[in-house]
Amino acid sequence: MRGMDYKWLEALDSVVNQRSFERAAEHLYISQSAVSQRIKQLEKWLAQPVLIRETPPRPTPAGKKLLGLYRRVRLLEHELVPELMNEESSQALSVSIATNADSLATWLLPALSDVMKTRQVELNMAIHGEARTIAKLKNGEVAGAISLESQAIPGCRADYLGRMDYVCVASPEFYQRYFSEGVNYATLKRAPAVSYDQYDDLHKKFLHDHFNVPRDAVINHTVGSSEAFVRIAMSGVAYCLIPRLQIVEELESGSLIDITPGFLLSYRIYWHHWQLESGVLKEISQAILNYAHQHLPQ
Repeated sequence: MRGMDYKWLEALDSVVNQRSFERAAEHLYISQSAVSQRIKQLEKWLAQPVLIRETPPRPTPAGKKLLGLYRRVRLLEHELVPELMNEESSQALSVSIATNADSLATWLLPALSDVMKTRQVELNMAIHGEARTIAKLKNGEVAGAISLESQAIPGCRADYLGRMDYVCVASPEFYQRYFSEGVNYATLKRAPAVSYDQYDDLHKKFLHDHFNVPRDAVINHTVGSSEAFVRIAMSGVAYCLIPRLQIVEELESGSLIDITPGFLLSYRIYWHHWQLESGVLKEISQAILNYAHQHLPQ
């Protein structure tokens, strides 16, 4: 990257994070003209645009790659410089992690609790579907990602975490109302279900693969909260696919019942992270791996 000035990347990062050139200038304590000039110099050096100039400004694909480089350098600098200078860093290390909502609602926070208690770290959780988190790592937006993808991207590792086992559940009242004649093609087409968002294909895949129900043939609510899935199922509004780990007590008490015993949807999940890690970043990865291997089905 000879010839590139990291002040240009600092300006790009600030414009994207602050969502405007004006606020970026205030954040960097320089003029708005100086911010614009740094972005222009970067684009001239790169011979292509790094920002889509709309409201708010968005990075181009090239801009995303440069932001990934800059943020990775900042993380490594934060870890290395205090060590070289034999002094404690006074600023918390900001680390972004891309995770699916179900991992966050079940095992991920307990895995990270000790690191959050003992180290000066600021965790930013970006919640996306399991199939989409890896894109955030590719773009450099996060330092690690929980994904279904087993193949590591260049410069990273993909460590196996375990399985997420999903159970199809409903309240006893809902079961009697919709499935008194059994769970089959006809009854499933009448019963309302729930998905996380428009990208969540888990429930439709379950119906199609196990019962040959067409993907768009059912009432399917969209609720962007793993915790709300449990409340919806408990209230008798719909039936849901929920991680077994999240509803152990509800299944044992009978407040939720497995409506398709013997049918289980399982996904193998992986922790994607940089190959070269030290300090807090290494501790985060180790904490995630240790906890997952102890608490997730292997």
